[in-house]
Order: sequence, then structure tokens, then C-alpha cells
Amino acid sequence: MGTAPGPEGADPLQKDSKVAAVKVQAIGVAPRQVTMKGLYFQQSSTSEEITFVFQERENLPVTEDNYVKLQVKACALSQINTKLLAEMKMEKDFFPVGREVAGIVLDVGSKVSFFQPGDEVAGILPLDSEDPGLCEAVRVHEHYLVHKPEKVTWTEAAGTIRDGVRAYTALHYLSHLSPGKSVLIMDGASALGTIAIQLAHHRGAKVISTACSLEDKQCLERFRPSIARVIDVSNGKAQVAESCLEETGGLGVDIVLDAGVRLYNKDDEPTVKLQLLPHKHDIITLLGVGGHWVTTEENLQLDPPDSHCLFLKGATVAFLNDEVWNLSNVQQGKYLSTYLKRCDGEAINWCF
Repeated sequence: MGTAPGPEGADPLQKDSKVAAVKVQAIGVAPRQVTMKGLYFQQSSTSEEITFVFQERENLPVTEDNYVKLQVKACALSQINTKLLAEMKMEKDFFPVGREVAGIVLDVGSKVSFFQPGDEVAGILPLDSEDPGLCEAVRVHEHYLVHKPEKVTWTEAAGTIRDGVRAYTALHYLSHLSPGKSVLIMDGASALGTIAIQLAHHRGAKVISTACSLEDKQCLERFRPSIARVIDVSNGKAQVAESCLEETGGLGVDIVLDAGVRLYNKDDEPTVKLQLLPHKHDIITLLGVGGHWVTTEENLQLDPPDSHCLFLKGATVAFLNDEVWNLSNVQQGKYLSTYLKRCDGEAINWCF
């Protein structure tokens, strides 16, 4: 469908260890069905241990108003953010598992305007959903769903929609990506990084990326169109800032999409993984005049000298919150609608 192709012989979905697309075989959901099983998790009150259990659920209530009954064909397993659930005061005995889904519309409420029975759709269930995606059927508001492109498989639709929306939000809404811009995408072999690279190439940007292992480096080097420079940070010795300044002729990059940053010195960081991340000062150094830094680091701390340097560059910092489109029903509809219902089909091509 006109996408910017990924690496030759590599499946982007297989590169991410955090998201696994799992097919759910639906078993003919009939109106007379009494119970069905769904997967839930329960967090121990005394530890961080999580227990997963299957529970029998009563048949879904009658579909009404703006709600849609969906037969689940595929569900993606993403990381469960227990910290956010606690902050949102969503205290339950059991939490539903699986929120990125794809399936067939079985029934619609009287006020539904975008879908009809038989439509193939994909979407992200809200944080307060009572239904797990890992179930035979779910009941969901129509604003959380979009039409699935015909050539996209169930697994592809469920497995890419979350990171697709994240990449689109980061590069379109938060950093105003345009042709000719230079973009640094950290951890380019991740699911988010893979989609972000293709999106940036599609818009005519120059892409620089980092690799956290030899396998990731080889994967990124196979991308077509090719990445301008792949920086191997696996040994902890790579100078990301110097490499980016060299690649841009000393001007710095226009957009940075990080995968987390170090806030302290390497000796003070808790894990080896954090030591592979660039320091916040490196990001500020390599950022060009008028640049945009999109960060996934929720605890980012900027000291007065850091802020002054950003001020002198006229640069901006934006936070990429995974759940931003789920914290408001209005925003959810806005993001998903813009993402997959654009008249020119641009966003569909980027993701699929």
C-alpha cells in the first residue's frame, strides 16, 4: 500500500520483545451463549508478583447507544503499566489483559455511526475496560475502533496499532515532521523505532538511529531506504552526540525521539541497560537550533543550565505518554480517527 519498506528479510513485529501479537480463535459467539472465558491478572498486595487467571464471564449485555460488540480475531500483549493503574485509582481485584485488538463487528448500538455488522476493525481498549482483549468477544465504544485495511492481517493490525499511534504522535503532533528534517531515533530496532523510521523516511526526512546489539545493527543496516548512520551503542563507548554532529555538519539534528535517557553519571545508574542510554546532556548537545526533543523519560529532570541551553537554541521538549489517547475519550477518538481515517490514507501507509 505504498509503505516505506522495512529491512529486507526482517519482520518488524519480530524485533520487539515487549509486544507479542497472539491470535485468539473465536468460537462462534452466538446470542444464546451463557458464559465465555477471559484472561485477567491479579497483583499481589505484598509484592510486585502478578498472577494470570482465566475467568468465566457472563455473555455480553445488549449492545446499545455508541457501543459495538466485537468478535476478537487477534490481540496484542503489551506491557501492563501497574504504576499508572495505581495513579489513576483503578483499584480492582482483577484487571483485564490485552487491549490492542482486531476483529469483526457482530452488533452495533442504535447511535453507532461509523460501523455496521461484518466490518473488520482494530482498536485499543480503554484503561477502564471491563473486557479483556484475550476473550472471544468484547463490548467497546466506537471511538476506540477504526476500520482495518483489507490487506492487513489480524495479527499485523493488533500488533502494530499501539506503536503506530505512538510514532505518529511523536513525529507528527509533537515534533512537526517535514521533508528535509534530520531525525535521531533511539533504539531503532524496537517496534516503536521501526515504525518511526519508516514514517520519517516516508516524509522525506534524514534518519539517524542507534542499535543496542549487533543483531539490531545488522537489522537497521538492511533498511531501504537506508538509514544515514547507525550508531552502535552496545559496548557503551559510542559518542552519540559527536556522531550526530558529524553527520549533520555540526548543525545538530532537528528531531530526537529517545527511548529513555540517563539523568546521572554512569556509575550512579542502577542497571547496565541504563548505561547504554545517552545522557540528557548529550541529547541537548546534539539538538539543533529550533529542534524538538520527544522523550519517553517520565522522570526527566532539567537543571537551570540545561533549560538555559535549550532556551538559547529555541528548542522544545515534549513528553510521549503511551496512554495519552486513553486518558480522555475525546483524545482517544481524535488520535485514532486522525491516525487511520485520514482521507489521503497517509497514516495507514505508515503503520501497515
